Amino acid sequence: MLQDKLEDFEIILASASPRRKQLLDELGIKFKVQIKSIDENFPAGYPVEKVAQYLSEIKAAAFLTSEMKPNTLIITADTIVTLGKTILGKPSNYQGAANMLRNLSGKKHSVITGVTIRTKNKRQSFSASTDVYFKTLTNNEIDYYITTHKPYDKAGGYGIQEWIGQIAIKKIEGSYFNVMGLPTHKLYEELLKFVNDEDENRSSMFFDL
Repeated sequence: MLQDKLEDFEIILASASPRRKQLLDELGIKFKVQIKSIDENFPAGYPVEKVAQYLSEIKAAAFLTSEMKPNTLIITADTIVTLGKTILGKPSNYQGAANMLRNLSGKKHSVITGVTIRTKNKRQSFSASTDVYFKTLTNNEIDYYITTHKPYDKAGGYGIQEWIGQIAIKKIEGSYFNVMGLPTHKLYEELLKFVNDEDENRSSMFFDL
């Protein structure tokens, strides 16, 4: 079990997202939250599909090796919503959220989450993408959702787990939890591989002595 393999690690989730905290907790992983402030810009012309992973790597790099314990394991993540080649960020106000939802209405968009797992001596990054298909939204539906849920902390201006997800999403292709902010299935598999490799490295170091 992954939980058994993680017992010797001090796990840090470097995210303020309540959805990520909820999902990691539901995986049965014990962790604490520690956040570093970073510049979330990315190079001009950077491939849209790689932006989320790039930002997760920047977040992980903000933790200095010198301040990490030998058993520290850091998990960072970043989620973006893309409509074609356009990245939809977090709306700052009602009008911004309304514009985003009108743009998503009746169309397919993609949600990409990049994740980085890091210890003092190793780093592993990956990403997951989910296609989401919206029905055509009415102005009343958009107004009701924004007024009642105020989705200003959510990329793309909506949360799949909220009312809008129940009435607007016709289908998804890929991980539902990825749209919430963390591709839990892939994270579970990647953590298993990561800690197994760590165990092998420790064994090799022991036998080399």
